[in-house]
Amino acid sequence: MKTELLSDNWYTLNKITFDYQKEDGSWETQVREAYDRGNGAAILLYNKNKGNVVLTRQFRMPTYINGNEDGMMIEVCAGLLDGDHPEECIKKEVEEETGYLVDNVKKIFQIYMSPGSVTEILYLFVAKYEDKMKVSEGGGAEEESENIEVLELSFERALKMIKSGEIKDAKTIILLQYAALEGLLN
Repeated sequence: MKTELLSDNWYTLNKITFDYQKEDGSWETQVREAYDRGNGAAILLYNKNKGNVVLTRQFRMPTYINGNEDGMMIEVCAGLLDGDHPEECIKKEVEEETGYLVDNVKKIFQIYMSPGSVTEILYLFVAKYEDKMKVSEGGGAEEESENIEVLELSFERALKMIKSGEIKDAKTIILLQYAALEGLLN
């Protein structure tokens, strides 16, 4: 296998040349590019008593340049691991982005979001929240220019927003559908 670094501006983009053995036993040389942005974690915060979930809204440049009119995305809280354990990372991200301090998170999945070109593994969590767990306004890290708006929505409204196309983020759709299938808010 040969790896050639194409870019390390934001994350890394590598061109990889490798030999692949096909099902018939023959070999072929393939060339692919893989984007490595590190692994991440995402979480759905839910309050069964209120029937609500906490989501975020922020500008996402890649969606803007690919047709998302204003570039704004409604998503679950998420972040890169940056060397942290997934559970510790997501607790830190929850407080930073939403202002809630959670301690009991449950890992439900470990998935590849775009396996054809991105190396990232995304760890998906759920956690209950209560109003008394709110310790700040959230909004994200100022030094990261996140400018995150915190949304507390009814679970029913969030599910309708998937159908209407207002929520089009894969990790958010997966976690909301998981909550529906598991009856987390029923």
